[in-house]
Amino acid sequence: MCSGNCAKCLGITLIPLAIICVLCNILLFFPGGKVADQSDDITDEVFYLGGILGSGVLMIFPALVFLGLKNNDCCGCCGNESCGKRFAMFSSILFAAAGAVGATYSVIISCVAINHGPKCFTEANANYTEYQFSEGDYLSNHTMWDVCTGPGEIITWHLTLFCILLVTGLVQIGLCAFQVINGLIGTICGDCCGCCAE
Repeated sequence: MCSGNCAKCLGITLIPLAIICVLCNILLFFPGGKVADQSDDITDEVFYLGGILGSGVLMIFPALVFLGLKNNDCCGCCGNESCGKRFAMFSSILFAAAGAVGATYSVIISCVAINHGPKCFTEANANYTEYQFSEGDYLSNHTMWDVCTGPGEIITWHLTLFCILLVTGLVQIGLCAFQVINGLIGTICGDCCGCCAE
């Protein structure tokens, strides 16, 4: 497969993943699916915008670059380095690295948020939310979930959305790493599009 075609497939895959991450981060601003009374009711890690900036905006740029690689001329496959195809593949390596950095940021924020757990109301304190868990202890002990009385099903909401961000970020890192290898092959060997036969 041509490295340009491969990059286009990666770009097509990264765009919906970026949209999913942005939507998950936006939904996290509504703890338990409810509108927060005050910003203090929202888990702190949501404000770091791992899904919007890291796996969202920073991933759109590499995706668009990857999509545009196939549209370039393909003279580079004949060894003519002056036409720019090899440079385009090299530049895709830099954009893939930037995308991987953004996705890594999102993964780190998600891991920290899952470890801390959500802010929630308790029976003793129904006026404002606070962290009830430490060091991810609630993950293996579901009876601790009863401590949180709201908003809504906050623990399930929190875990589901941050786990989606975590998994999606890991997939994005993998795709960007694959494009780094693909870009290296395209830079060194050229993008074999069949133009030599022409």
